[in-house]
Amino acid sequence: MGDIVTGGCQCRRVRYEVGIADDEAYLCHCNYCRRATGGVSIAFKNVRAADVTWTAAEPDWFQSSPIARRPFCSACGTPLGFQFLDGENMDLTVGSFDDPARFRPTSNFSIETALEAWMDVSHLPGKRLDEHAPAVDRWMKAVGKLPD
Repeated sequence: MGDIVTGGCQCRRVRYEVGIADDEAYLCHCNYCRRATGGVSIAFKNVRAADVTWTAAEPDWFQSSPIARRPFCSACGTPLGFQFLDGENMDLTVGSFDDPARFRPTSNFSIETALEAWMDVSHLPGKRLDEHAPAVDRWMKAVGKLPD
């Protein structure tokens, strides 16, 4: 099985542990995932559903199509994954892992609906959070520090 890794939702109501064999992940570009997450694509880590242990509250589930359902937190809205109704595996959202940086994308799925303009944004200029004074001011007033 490999390493036991942890993750969960933004408010920490829903938490999980899962055994993973590798750090491979993928991006899904399908219209269902786009609508379910509000993003242009979603990064997933495929795991055996039997290897997932929900360690705090169980997630809520939404049957998002005739063939699949999605775990999420109804308190904060975090999308946590995807699961076919008849499969042994499920996908967990890479962003919901406590250490998402360990994963690396190895493939794209549903490329026929990919938004090409968003496939490679590495050439665009970037800005650090601590360089954006309005956001820094809001964080400092609210909690006295920048988020981790």
